[in-house]
Amino acid sequence: MTVARLYIIPAADGKSAEMEAALIALSGTVKAADGCEGVELMRDLANEHRFIFIEKWASEEHHAKSLASLPEGALDGVQAAAGGPPDGAYYDYLLR
Repeated sequence: MTVARLYIIPAADGKSAEMEAALIALSGTVKAADGCEGVELMRDLANEHRFIFIEKWASEEHHAKSLASLPEGALDGVQAAAGGPPDGAYYDYLLR
């Protein structure tokens, strides 16, 4: 059963380009993790400082394992461009 981990991530003022680049770089690391079934990245059309990062996982456990094994510094670019903490939650797919 695929689960989605969705993050809403705010970029700091003037750091949208840096956030976009950092999330694109992070997506490569996430995609390579065991149990990852894909990554999507979106920017809010009404607010260029708001991004949605969706990770698709075989299970919540696969996601937890990937967090524990992230390479050091993998989140540095995201954290440096952030305008606040991300809002994240797991979601079940009801329709595809």
